[in-house]
Amino acid sequence: MHLDIRIGFRQAYNMCGRFALIEDPDAVVEEFGVVVSTTSFSEPRYNVCPTQLIPVAVAYDGQRHLVDMRWGFIPHWYKKPNDGPLLINARSETLAEKPAFREAARARRCLIPASGFYEWHRDKGTGKEPWFLKRPEKEMLAFAGVWQAWTSPEGERQVACAIVTTAAGNDISHIHHREPVTLARDDYGLWLGEEGKGAAKLMQTAPDEFYETYRVSHDVNSRYHNTSQLMEPMA
Repeated sequence: MHLDIRIGFRQAYNMCGRFALIEDPDAVVEEFGVVVSTTSFSEPRYNVCPTQLIPVAVAYDGQRHLVDMRWGFIPHWYKKPNDGPLLINARSETLAEKPAFREAARARRCLIPASGFYEWHRDKGTGKEPWFLKRPEKEMLAFAGVWQAWTSPEGERQVACAIVTTAAGNDISHIHHREPVTLARDDYGLWLGEEGKGAAKLMQTAPDEFYETYRVSHDVNSRYHNTSQLMEPMA
């Protein structure tokens, strides 16, 4: 995956390294049944990159909250945020086993709103080509996520998250072998832990014809580009 993210991290992820969120903040609040919102999200974001703050829906104190989290999970044993690989994705197949994620998989799950995401495919003779993937009718996506509150030895505190991924379905497999786990609105409560146990069954590949996919400009490779043109199909 060709990403121009020059931030000094060793990156450890297998897909979904950029996404977009262009919905009105009020629409995000309504979609996720948020009661309390403290997020700084206010403008369309066409090129969300790892380590940036993103709006995330969580459940605690009997309510759903929309809060800011760093995209890039920080295991508790890291002494600083870049003390190891940059964990922006977590594989569903090993989520409950990996030391970095297993506690979060049980008790700290979240929803990450998105309008679509970018993926890179290597075409013979042309290098890695960016694609955009979204719902055909512009419905908002809800990525399954896990989160962690991390504190450094010096007392620095960050709350960070990762997107859960699974094997790619037929819509995406010609582009990449992984895709984000996306959740239906009726399943939000179960994933957030509001409806008891059984969230593991939600970590499934999306059904056929779930995504619309098309090639987009290489401008998305740079984290400094953030315009609506990034989401437009190549002519």
